Amino acid sequence: MDVQELERVAEAIVADGKGILAADESTGTIKKSFDSIEVESTAETRRAYRELLFITERAEEFIGGVILYDETIRQHASDGTPFPKLLESKGIIPGIKVDTGAKPLALAAGETVTEGLDGLRERLAEYRELGARFAKWRAVISVANVFDERKLNHHPRWRMGVLREECERVLRDFFASHRAAADE
Repeated sequence: MDVQELERVAEAIVADGKGILAADESTGTIKKSFDSIEVESTAETRRAYRELLFITERAEEFIGGVILYDETIRQHASDGTPFPKLLESKGIIPGIKVDTGAKPLALAAGETVTEGLDGLRERLAEYRELGARFAKWRAVISVANVFDERKLNHHPRWRMGVLREECERVLRDFFASHRAAADE
């Protein structure tokens, strides 16, 4: 995706004060929600729940984009329409959560690291084919001030490799600008 296309997608998602619906609960997370209301979490109940969200009357007046989960982007409405196509038909841009979860960070008590860089390029290409037009990467950040604690925000350098060139500049510029603002 080029920068101009990314800008068009971002502007369309928030046009007219619209926002993003996060429908990217993992199977484990949605199971906890379903358990709390005594609904069995099966592929079908998860699909039906998400369809209900997506077909809600007038949702497109308030929602410009929906973040989907790997399972959800592959699911279909009860009439057979793939969820990304259903959303697009309502003028809602489908997106996808691309990280694979947070895990404890070795040698850093209480800190976590988001996983999923391995295979990311291939997943992004597949999700694009399935209809995703934007992606979400979750980063769990502790209460510690990450702008002052340089050791907490350099995980991409530790990984070196997968998409490093494409991601490193953005992250470096982000943290540099925030550090500069904090020093003022």
